[in-house]
Amino acid sequence: MVDRPIEAVIFDAYGTLLDVHSAVARHAPRIGPEAAAISAEWRVKQLEYSWVRSLTGPGHHQDFWTCTTDALSFVFARFGLRDAALMQDLLDAYRRLDAYAEVPAMLQALRARGMRTAILSNGSPMMLVEATQAAGISTLLDALLSVEAVGIFKPDPRVYALAEQRLGLPAGRMAFVSANPWDTQAALAAGFRAIRVNRTNAPDEYGLEAAGVPSLPHLAALPGLIS
Repeated sequence: MVDRPIEAVIFDAYGTLLDVHSAVARHAPRIGPEAAAISAEWRVKQLEYSWVRSLTGPGHHQDFWTCTTDALSFVFARFGLRDAALMQDLLDAYRRLDAYAEVPAMLQALRARGMRTAILSNGSPMMLVEATQAAGISTLLDALLSVEAVGIFKPDPRVYALAEQRLGLPAGRMAFVSANPWDTQAALAAGFRAIRVNRTNAPDEYGLEAAGVPSLPHLAALPGLIS
């Protein structure tokens, strides 16, 4: 795949290692037939709020937990939900999202090959610690890098520079893996060996395919691709 060895693999967290829809899935019977739509819109609003806060300047920055909470409040209002206990249960579940089934073995395989592993995420430090511990993968990661260190969300280039600063490696010696095509594109622009995870077989975006960015249906094949 590459002409120089990769020494570290950097992962997006939400949607890549952690299933962002698992929170709603746990409480779907309480929500009813609109559960999937609510989960999808929660995610869209969560990201929208992060981007708008970034674009309107540092004075408008709030951490990702605030964006997550505000997004769920909006979705509840739009769908006419008034169950405060359900809202709290969904927020609690979001702090303990499920990892995708193949993630622990994949991380173990990378580390067995001598590669360092890290998360670079919009998530606040608290969110990342809680999520990785709950998912049982905290001991398989060398670093949890949060955008809070620079006070702006992805896809700002300053976020991706955090990996170089913290791991002491140039971007070209690290793979960056994300299920979000906009995140993948930003990592590629920052010089990483970008890899897209495309679990839903969605169409190509941002010219990633033409740029030679590999696309995987899941993470189980990642160690073999990199090695």
